[in-house]
Amino acid sequence: MTFEQTILFALFGAVFALLVWGRWRYDIVAFSALLAGVALGVVPEDEAFAGFGHPAVVIVALVLIVSAGLVRSGAVHLLTRTVTDSARGVQGHIAVMGGIGAALSGFINNVAALALLMPVDVTTARKAGRPPGRTLMPLSFATILGGMVTLIGTPPNIIIAGIREESLGAPFGMFDFAPVGVATAVAGLAFVALVGWRLIPARGDVAEHVEKVTEYVAELTVPDDSEVIGKRVRELYVTAEETDVAIIGLIRDDKRRYGTSANTKLQAGDALVLEATPAALEEFRSALSLGFADKGHEDKLKAEGSGLTLIEVVVPEGARIAGKTVHSVGLLWRQHTVLMGISRQGRRITEQMRRTKVRPGDILLLLAPKESATTVVEWLGVLPLADRGLTVTQNTKTWAAIGLFAAAVAAASVGLVYLPIGLGIVVVGYVLLGILPARELYDHVEWPVLVLLGSMIALGGALDAAGGTRLIAENLTSLTAGWPVWAVLAALMVVTMTLSDVLNNTATAVVAAPVAIEMARALGVSPDAFLMAVAVGASCAFLTPIGHKNNTLILGPGGYRFGDYWQMGLPLEVIVVAVAVPVILLVWV
Repeated sequence: MTFEQTILFALFGAVFALLVWGRWRYDIVAFSALLAGVALGVVPEDEAFAGFGHPAVVIVALVLIVSAGLVRSGAVHLLTRTVTDSARGVQGHIAVMGGIGAALSGFINNVAALALLMPVDVTTARKAGRPPGRTLMPLSFATILGGMVTLIGTPPNIIIAGIREESLGAPFGMFDFAPVGVATAVAGLAFVALVGWRLIPARGDVAEHVEKVTEYVAELTVPDDSEVIGKRVRELYVTAEETDVAIIGLIRDDKRRYGTSANTKLQAGDALVLEATPAALEEFRSALSLGFADKGHEDKLKAEGSGLTLIEVVVPEGARIAGKTVHSVGLLWRQHTVLMGISRQGRRITEQMRRTKVRPGDILLLLAPKESATTVVEWLGVLPLADRGLTVTQNTKTWAAIGLFAAAVAAASVGLVYLPIGLGIVVVGYVLLGILPARELYDHVEWPVLVLLGSMIALGGALDAAGGTRLIAENLTSLTAGWPVWAVLAALMVVTMTLSDVLNNTATAVVAAPVAIEMARALGVSPDAFLMAVAVGASCAFLTPIGHKNNTLILGPGGYRFGDYWQMGLPLEVIVVAVAVPVILLVWV
């Protein structure tokens, strides 16, 4: 190896080791490695930031903004709210939700697709009386599988298309991934819905805890103009039963009445003492038009006019609060919000919560002013767990949002417009139509992902220019010497898949794609076949909660442990290889 190759391999090794360790955020690790490469002379100064202008980086940013626009317009909820049914069995529910998740993931970022559907899945599980852990992992896997179908469904596909353009002169088209992606997704979904969900460890106590941890004692007040004034408390039992709320007492004139006060007639200013989950409480409050107020917290939080609301949120990797305490981010004095509880993989944290560092995958129960609930969620960088309408939708512009996005995708698919330009037009259109406020435009971009991507593309380009990828390809080719093409493809896919299970899939794709091209050239076959193998391998990370962001997001809400994923994920990865390799050979070789 040359000096440049040795340094670059050492940098990549350090990046991979630090990403697996997880002590520092992935974008800091990647950007530090890029700067080290420049300082050591293996990355030219004039090309150090070339990766940030790569089309793949632009497309990822635009896809995230467009995804937010589709959410804000109500386009996604138009689909999901009509197909969920709590009376449907687990197998049927997984098939329906998984199919929707896979379809959405083909056209919006698969992380965004899961973020949209996870609240629906959790709410449906609550109404059906089953633990959400039974269906959340299948939903996560389905969104990952669906992302492989199109160019914009998942970042690895975008990266691989960009590398193909640089190496072979033209990128992959919007639906070039579809033959392999559809076959693999269908087979994977069939396994997940029919067999896979049964392999998830059944820990009833842990799964049930995820629901019970959010039950709390709260007070709903009777407004002056309420229709329940004059009714007896027991007359509200039917509504309470329908919404899974337990009425446990009544407060009048700041004094707790004896027992449940079932026969007491309600007066204005009374406060019903309830035990319920936040979602059930909100449903009960809405059904009876009650007020939600806790005077002690109301004074402390300085809520004005609209009172307080409880928000269940899940913490994704890269959130503002991830790795920090609520005290250190100033949650109370900055956002007038109090942390009420934390759920972490089935363990409740109740002591010194202000000093507890929040981790990706944790569930937080927040008490916030109603009027700024959406702002609190966006400021923290978390995702609402209960489907409570925190995002203000523009329902009158649903079809305009869908039509504009569909037109751009269609134009890009037939080559009328370059995909980044088409997505850029959609973003501008969403702003002009008022679907996305201009002031919030950049809030929807995952900047750490873009920094990671831009840094790794520059490092990958330097490794390729120094002959590093050719060296890796030669070694892999020599190890598989004499093997048939299908076996070499399978080996490349397995290696890529293994890396993606422990590393960021973006970094895996950046490194593996140039290696695939070199291996194909050495074997004298189409590089496209090997690029497709990398695309599948980089996307299919099912063995751990750290291989893909979607797996991290469901860790807390599903009550899972680190070792739960491989039990369904391992046979799924075997199925993916068994299905994808023959289809790649049929279509691309």
